Amino acid sequence: MVKRYLSLITFDEALHILKTSFAVPGRTECVSVTRSLGRVIATPVYAHYSVPEVNISAMDGIAVKSRDTIGASDQTPVTLKEFARVNTGNIVPPQFDAVIMIEDTWEAEDTFQIRKAAAPWQHVRPAGEDIREGRLVLPTGHQVRAFDIGALATFGIADLNARTAHIGIIPTGSELVPLGVRPAPGQVVESNTVMAQVLLEAMGAHCTRQSIVRDDPDLIQEALRTAAQENDLVIISAGSSAGTRDYTAGAIGAVGELLFHGVAVKPGKPMMLGKIRGKPVIGLPGYPLAAQTVLREFVVPLLEYWGLAPVPKYSVNVKLATPLSSDLGFDEFVPVSVGRIGTRYWGMARSRGTVVQMSTVRSNGYTHIPAPVEGYDAEHDLEVFLTTDPANIERTLIFSGAIDPILEELGNIAHDQGLFIHTGSAGNTGAILSLKRNSCHAAPMSLPAFSLMQDCRFIQPYLTSMDLVFVNIASQEQGIASVKEISPDALDEVCWINSRKDTPARILFDALLSSHNLTPSRIRGYDNEVATPGAVAAAIRAGQADAGICSKGLAESHDLLFLPVAEEQYELVMRREMLNDPRIVTLISLVKSPEFRAHLDRSGAYCTTQTGRIRSLSSDNIEIRIPPACNPLNNS
Repeated sequence: MVKRYLSLITFDEALHILKTSFAVPGRTECVSVTRSLGRVIATPVYAHYSVPEVNISAMDGIAVKSRDTIGASDQTPVTLKEFARVNTGNIVPPQFDAVIMIEDTWEAEDTFQIRKAAAPWQHVRPAGEDIREGRLVLPTGHQVRAFDIGALATFGIADLNARTAHIGIIPTGSELVPLGVRPAPGQVVESNTVMAQVLLEAMGAHCTRQSIVRDDPDLIQEALRTAAQENDLVIISAGSSAGTRDYTAGAIGAVGELLFHGVAVKPGKPMMLGKIRGKPVIGLPGYPLAAQTVLREFVVPLLEYWGLAPVPKYSVNVKLATPLSSDLGFDEFVPVSVGRIGTRYWGMARSRGTVVQMSTVRSNGYTHIPAPVEGYDAEHDLEVFLTTDPANIERTLIFSGAIDPILEELGNIAHDQGLFIHTGSAGNTGAILSLKRNSCHAAPMSLPAFSLMQDCRFIQPYLTSMDLVFVNIASQEQGIASVKEISPDALDEVCWINSRKDTPARILFDALLSSHNLTPSRIRGYDNEVATPGAVAAAIRAGQADAGICSKGLAESHDLLFLPVAEEQYELVMRREMLNDPRIVTLISLVKSPEFRAHLDRSGAYCTTQTGRIRSLSSDNIEIRIPPACNPLNNS
């Protein structure tokens, strides 16, 4: 019998039940001040003694009685016979109430002469100036910062009482292997609970992560009993969906109470909440992005509600670069890459596949689409929550277009220079649309080398309204990618995967067929289209087709055979005004750098004779000034 979710409750309902169904543990611990960074203080902290405890000198000089200096001037200098020589930090003897800097005195044998009167308590740090004994240093609920720790040490505080929670984490799944073990086919490295432990310990929690529990109801029940007995919160990973080996819901119900199973959020719909021994038990979905969502949107808010350290949350308002759809009735969380173009921030939505962890790795934020909304049109204003330091957004470059593996190496070199390249796969047509909206810094495009302007009929109608420049990354061979060797004379004997109409790969394929007197109707799979050249290579690698047209670099990155047919240019296309942006100037200098050229040459898949060349529709060569050291942060 197929299992179904008990019911789907809303995102807000799930949060309300989570926060109101359990008592706050109120657990605290004593921590060394040297290990208290980021921790939340559970009880107020008071100074153990006054600082300074006595009057001390703030300058190198002489301690004096201020009344002895009255009347001193250039015309009537005063000679002091009663004084004490002091250095900065020395105790000022109790009979003196001022310090005169040594450079304002004239020493004569055993006396000092002064020509300016000293005010009472001049250059003296009085006892308790910083803080007096027993005064409040840090209040309850304060999150300790690095400079707080210096003050705590100064005031004699060696340890403090901090909020914490004990969390038991249970990974389940017979297909899982532990961190450090390479998985065999059909196996997966257990990563969700590793991620959970690191995230929650940064909030001040103590996590106990159990060994992997096989898909056995009795073993899962026993693990739940143990974890609930020893901890304030239990997190159990995987087994929360509706498959034949998903036992978590039944196990929770067998040893406790299942409060709900299924929440109207994406990703993360299989999330569940139970109660065992009065403790919350949260079921994480097995898919990584779904687990991330449940941790961030449910577990983190619960610990913050319990008083643990909040996770930093910064937001920025952006314009959406491309349309973004969503299922009505579901709160959806979408990874987003944000960058500033001119004076406006733009957000590029990333892939939402629940198993594609690189979507979050390659993003710098996420957005929340509420349940009543079916999505947004391009250029819609929306709020994005950043997952990086806000200052990094100013150093982020957004690329939207035809993505080639060589951009990863360019991004690696750029990262070392303080630039962060975020790429979105949109193909050549999507690249042109992004340029028209001005929603990307540059649009990577694969263009036929035989005639950049005349034969690119798929982009020609869009070019006249924009003043574009083309920065050459490399030339690369285009040809037939396949798992098995294919003869050019037998194109109609294999199954193909095709690119979209009017793309360079499609134009090349049509020309290849024409040269062999073949019509599309004779080609199996001709109408099977995918969005990008990378998708062509992936489809062949997955066995969905025998052959397709892509670049040599893509073929090699997917371990495919490659038969060269023609050459094309891989260009970064951008609006001319981008050449005034110091970040783009830095980027172009990196494209021209010997380091990048050397990497292209080592790969064997690219030709670098034109790498770094800049062209436009009206000029075949554009020179821009590249400063010796260009700071990408000084952008305009």
